[in-house]
Amino acid sequence: MSRCSRDSSSMIIAIDGPAGSGKSSTAKRVAARLGILHLDTGAMYRAITLKCLRAGLDRHDEAGIATMLATTDITFTGAPPDMRVWLDKEDVSDAVRGDEVTKNVSDYCTVPIVREVLVDLQRKIGRSRDTVCEGRDIGTVVFPDAGLKFFVVASVEERARRRQKDFEKIGVTKNIDELIEDIKTRDHKDSTRENSPLVKAKDAIELDTTHMTLDQQVQFIVDLAVRKK
Repeated sequence: MSRCSRDSSSMIIAIDGPAGSGKSSTAKRVAARLGILHLDTGAMYRAITLKCLRAGLDRHDEAGIATMLATTDITFTGAPPDMRVWLDKEDVSDAVRGDEVTKNVSDYCTVPIVREVLVDLQRKIGRSRDTVCEGRDIGTVVFPDAGLKFFVVASVEERARRRQKDFEKIGVTKNIDELIEDIKTRDHKDSTRENSPLVKAKDAIELDTTHMTLDQQVQFIVDLAVRKK
């Protein structure tokens, strides 16, 4: 895939990291603090996963998925913390965070056509304005020329606790040990997949959030962004 060309005056802040490391919550608040776009790539992959599961499309059915993608529309409305995710004009902001989607998203996001379509869409969205974008291959594949790159990490135990709180918010009770195993499985899939594996960009700043509050994480990135701009 070609590198993204964009307005040289715009800034892209790329935040990568494994599941539960805090990158999504951090990205939302950074965008709100700086008054710029938050591009939630994870929600985009989750939306595709949700649609595939609803349609009964196996991840190996690339032809079926390609046909589905041709009539799929993903948009965002609002701004952090009230941004909503829309799939074919349906608000799926809560549905994409469900247990079944969480367990399957790593499999569906490895499908080449899914990544091709969504990366192209992400580049189009982030091409002409200041953007905070988080995921697993933002600084390495989607926006390799991003002005600021961060690789956010945290211990497995802390990430499991965060995930447990996320589930509680949507009324789902999850055992912490089960979540730890789920995260370990997710990490393995993300870091060993053939297509755009989770890896730290050489020029990314590593940020260990295990013992950091969300406000501290946000302030760290905002301070660097202000100095960079």
